[in-house]
Formats: sequence, C-alpha cells, structure tokens
Amino acid sequence: MASLVAALAVAGATLVIASPAGAATATSGTFGPHGYGGIKLGMTAKQAKATGKIVLKWRDYCSGWDYKAHRNARHEVGLYISKKRGVAVIFAPAGVRTPKGIGAGSTLRQIKKAYSGVKEQPSGYYVTAPGNREADYYFGLNRQGKVEQLGLVLKTQDCVN
Repeated sequence: MASLVAALAVAGATLVIASPAGAATATSGTFGPHGYGGIKLGMTAKQAKATGKIVLKWRDYCSGWDYKAHRNARHEVGLYISKKRGVAVIFAPAGVRTPKGIGAGSTLRQIKKAYSGVKEQPSGYYVTAPGNREADYYFGLNRQGKVEQLGLVLKTQDCVN
C-alpha cells in the first residue's frame, strides 16, 4: 500500500498523522481499547521502550516509534509518544482488528453496526473506545468507503495537529 497521511480531528483539534499504511507484515490480534501488543496508551516513553517491543524512529516533543515486529516506511510511524501524555496515538498494523472485529477492509456500515455513536470528522470517523473513556478509535476510510487506517487515540493527546 502507498504511504498515507491522515488528517485527524479529535476534540476539536486537527491532527496530521503518518500511519503504517505500508506495514510490512500482516498480523493478527485485538486492537485496543487500552493499547496493542503490550504498549498501552499513557505509558511513558521509558515504560514503553522497556517492553522491548518498539524502536525509536525520531525524537521531538513527541517521538515517533514503530513496533519491532511491524516496521513502517521511512516517513511513517506506528505510534506517537508525548513527553507530557505518554503514548498518545497507536496505529493498527495490517491484519489487526478491534474487539468488535473492525479492521482494514471493514465498511462504514459495519463500523456503525459495531459501534453506536460513531461521529464523522473532516478526517474520518471516531468513536469512544468501549472500555476506555479516555480514548477514541479512529477509522480512516479510502475512496471505496472501506477502512484503510485504524488508530487508537488518547483524547488528550498533544502530539499532532
């Protein structure tokens, strides 16, 4: 898949986030509501790094990381970690789905059936992650109306705008 930059709007703020649209390997597993692959929203960079599951791509106020098992293209990241908020945004690697079965290829109709309260924003669709009031699922759809990008976003994130 080609690189994808998604503009996200959460709590009135616009986010521009590089995603793992070109994830190298397909995987399976459940995505969210608190994190993925041993990395949880809110973890500090030190805590997340200590899991041994992620690798730093670049450092700034918010740093960009990849899962070691799911490397992305040079200008894409799998997650963002804020100095103030900790792990703030996590993108689902290829093949990963939410606990209600939504993932790449799901339709808007399937999203709305699985998650009541889905709201459209200029950049995609959002719903509070069931079981975690502090996070939203983000669904970025392609031109065919299918999920191309799945994210878990801390509502108070301060990494991207």
